[in-house]
Amino acid sequence: MAIRLVALDLDGTLLDSRGELTARNRAAIGAARAAGVSVALVTGRRFRDARPLALELGLDVPVISHNGALTKHARTLETVSAILMPVEAARAVVRVGRAHGADALVSDDHAGAGLLVYDHISEGNTALAKYIAWSRRVVGDTAAHTIRRVPSLDEYLDHDPLHVAFSGGCAAMERLGEEMRRELGRGVRLLLTLYPKTDFALLDVLHPEASKGAGLAAVAAEQRLRREEVLAVGDNFNDLEMLEWAGTGVVMGNADPSLLGRAGFHTTATNDEDGVAAAIERFVL
Repeated sequence: MAIRLVALDLDGTLLDSRGELTARNRAAIGAARAAGVSVALVTGRRFRDARPLALELGLDVPVISHNGALTKHARTLETVSAILMPVEAARAVVRVGRAHGADALVSDDHAGAGLLVYDHISEGNTALAKYIAWSRRVVGDTAAHTIRRVPSLDEYLDHDPLHVAFSGGCAAMERLGEEMRRELGRGVRLLLTLYPKTDFALLDVLHPEASKGAGLAAVAAEQRLRREEVLAVGDNFNDLEMLEWAGTGVVMGNADPSLLGRAGFHTTATNDEDGVAAAIERFVL
């Protein structure tokens, strides 16, 4: 069955190690769209952080963001699916993180383009400081009112947010994930994204039903497509549900060895070798 939808992770997949979109990847996306194939961005990034690239590429398929917790159209801001975290669970996540020396970031405003909220950056937490600085660069002129420091997340959280995140070194975030799993159990979903080369990791905590796979299923339903008509490409553990849901799952050559060895997945080149373009050329064009 022909591929009619291509779902692409961003960091470590579509974007190279410098965070840039290469000419070959851009050309492959253009060729696929010219052939009548839709292209969707599926990312752990916040919607506001992913939206500029979707607009730049002219994509009219909803952006699947926040690891599947929020799926919405980049141009119109029309929401396809929002899976919010219950406020009590969000408060518990913030408390557990604080007890283990981690600073929380709350993603909010599912109805609009997105809001990032925090109340503290611990001394020495360079990973979080760099992440916030990166977010400010990505959203540009809107940063002043879309990235907000508040006196207290405990007081701010009086409603259901999208998700809570923590950032830091790989080992530290793996330990925090284990503690979260032990203390919060199945009340939340934990997604760990590791970048060992730079010793940077993101721990996203979401509603138990949120995943990239769920977001991709929502987009496919809106497009009236079957799983067999979907190609998904990813590089990290938070991509697993998406890769498993799609009829054709492709793992980047720079992925963790445990993902490369999984049965049922195809493998392409690394993100610095235009692996996305190679996958599109092989399975679509």
